Amino acid sequence: MKNIYKTIIAVLLTAVVILPLATLAGNKDRSGQAGASELLINPWARSSGWGGVNIANSFGLESIYTNVAGLAFTQKTELIFANTQWLKGSEIGINNFGIAQKIGESGVLGVAIMAMNFGDLPITTTELPEGGLGTFSPSYMNINIAYAKAFSNAIYGGFNLKIISESISDVGAQGIAVDAGIQYVTGEKENIHFGISLKNVGPTMKFKGDGLSIRSFLPGQESQFTVEQRSADFELPSQLNIGGSYAFLISDIHTLTAAAAFVSNAFYKDQYIIGLEYNLKNYLMLRGAYTYEDGITTNERTTALTGLSGGLSVQIPINKEKNSAFSIDYSYRATNPFKGSHTMAVRLSF
Repeated sequence: MKNIYKTIIAVLLTAVVILPLATLAGNKDRSGQAGASELLINPWARSSGWGGVNIANSFGLESIYTNVAGLAFTQKTELIFANTQWLKGSEIGINNFGIAQKIGESGVLGVAIMAMNFGDLPITTTELPEGGLGTFSPSYMNINIAYAKAFSNAIYGGFNLKIISESISDVGAQGIAVDAGIQYVTGEKENIHFGISLKNVGPTMKFKGDGLSIRSFLPGQESQFTVEQRSADFELPSQLNIGGSYAFLISDIHTLTAAAAFVSNAFYKDQYIIGLEYNLKNYLMLRGAYTYEDGITTNERTTALTGLSGGLSVQIPINKEKNSAFSIDYSYRATNPFKGSHTMAVRLSF
């Protein structure tokens, strides 16, 4: 009876995630038609070093990006601060902060804030294309509010509400999106994982503000009139992720985990990811992955990312009885052009 109960929950949760798939129905021919592309940037160190392949076995706070169901594995409290030099040389920086807190016996609440910094950009006009009028600073911010729950020892599910904001001094756009995901754990030693997540599903966004207005003369009139331009709506970059992983328990202190994932993008090319992670008793973790998409190895490549990613984590136990620890995480994503994308993070769990 217990197994039947687990199966029913798994089927229901999977249906909730898969049914909206019909709304995606996208392909590479729709590239460039979606906005809010920052939703596809992984700001965390551990999962980005693994290429985001850990759809099935993401655990803790970082799961807010990969598969929110993994948030349910948070032991008690987890804090992470991460800084990313995105496409080094472009002067784009990303700061990311999050906190996860276990509530009750099986629920976890998580909050994460991602802010992008583009530096000071010169203001230009048709009369002054070289600038000289000062500077402006675009502001991109995503606020994530997530909840995940362990439905049994094998089934975990969660959802994430995103608040999206993009703005400059006189133009801005705001929107919301929802993520949902499930993870299933099986095997004699619970070393086989499956996961599925649906991301960035929400209503269209639209830019508004005084920056879309211009002052103009009408024929035969001596005074100026304000003409307001309308911007077009744009959709969000919806995404479906399916993944699995298998942990080879070599000994009590050595673990090697192999993972694979398929990413279906509604407005971009589909991606296939494979990765490996070596774990030395949770003291040292080394990881690497390769992300393939159509044309990535040819001159038809349409992304600066060239596929390879890697990273490491060094974790220091603080109190073994309370399972608290401090860790430093690093990830590298190869790019061409630019000098790669680098993420450094500090993590505290207690």
